[in-house]
Amino acid sequence: MSVAFRREDDDEHKEPRFELPLPPGPNLVTRRGLAAMAEQVVRLERDLAAESDAERQTALKRDLRYWRTRHSTAEIAPVPTDEVAFGARVTYRLNGQQKTIELVGSDEADPAAGRVAFTAPLAVALTGLMAGETVDFAGRADAIEVIDTQAIEP
Repeated sequence: MSVAFRREDDDEHKEPRFELPLPPGPNLVTRRGLAAMAEQVVRLERDLAAESDAERQTALKRDLRYWRTRHSTAEIAPVPTDEVAFGARVTYRLNGQQKTIELVGSDEADPAAGRVAFTAPLAVALTGLMAGETVDFAGRADAIEVIDTQAIEP
C-alpha cells in the first residue's frame, strides 16, 4: 500500500480543540453568580481527579481553566438603587405582556429562568431607566415600559 493512503496518527482526523472564549468586557457577577462559579470549579476539580480517560481529562482541564479564570477575575457589582442596572430585578411591559427578568453576568445568564446577561440588547435598552419610564426597542417608539425595579440581592 502506498504511504499516501496511510494515516500516521489517529489524532490527525480530529478537530482541533480551542480554549473556551471569554466574554468581552468586565466580569461582573452577583453574589449568587460568584458562588456558582466557585461550585463549578470544585465540581470540575472533583470530576478531573476521578476521570481516567485521557481525552475526557483534556476536556475537563480546559473547562477548569475557563472557570478558574472567570472566578479569579469576577467583580461583584454594586447593588443597584432605584434605576435599572446590573443586579436588578426588572418588571416591564413589552407588546402588552408583563414580564420580570434579572440582569446578571454572562456566566449566570439563563433566559429560560428569567436571568438575562447585562450585555443582551434588552438589558442594554433597560439600563438606566426608572419605574414609569419608557424606551424605544426593536425599531418601535416607547416599546418597553418599566413597571418596577429592585435589587436582586440586599
